[in-house]
Amino acid sequence: MQLALNDRVQSEIRREHYDGAPGVLTSALVWVCSSAVCMLSGTHQGVWTLLIGGALIYPISSLLTRVWVRPQAAPTANALNQLAGASTVWLIACCVMAYGLYHLRPELFFPAMMLTIGCRYAVFATIYGLAIYWVLGLALLAAAFVSFFLWLSPWMSAMAGGLVEMAFAVVLFRGAQRFAAAS
Repeated sequence: MQLALNDRVQSEIRREHYDGAPGVLTSALVWVCSSAVCMLSGTHQGVWTLLIGGALIYPISSLLTRVWVRPQAAPTANALNQLAGASTVWLIACCVMAYGLYHLRPELFFPAMMLTIGCRYAVFATIYGLAIYWVLGLALLAAAFVSFFLWLSPWMSAMAGGLVEMAFAVVLFRGAQRFAAAS
């Protein structure tokens, strides 16, 4: 019974957010914009681009979802909405910590943010019931470690995060299309 309930609420969330694909795409674009700003205007501006753009991911991706796929809304009582909200508290705390790290070692901000976002995707694996989020999270963790151990410049680290998410957004959109067609 519990498994069937989990499948039902995960299916509702998947329909509501189109498997999270618009959110991952929006996040990827924020990372790429942050990389470009770092390259053209400096790390400080790139950091703020990621922080401000990151705060806008949910409203922008929700708008994109409504425009592109017009899903049915998930019931507000869905417990997985609460899990997503609770993980946002952790996300904000980690963003503050990464910003503090930026003041100590600016080149570590973007790897720290990749670790933060990569770990949050583990929560999304539960919310959506999709193992691809574990793989996406691990890919961001790997990109963060490569950025850290190779001492990549901030713009290169931000671009790495953007490219990882862009690749997974494509995979998620394909899966969402299949899921929508089967529903």
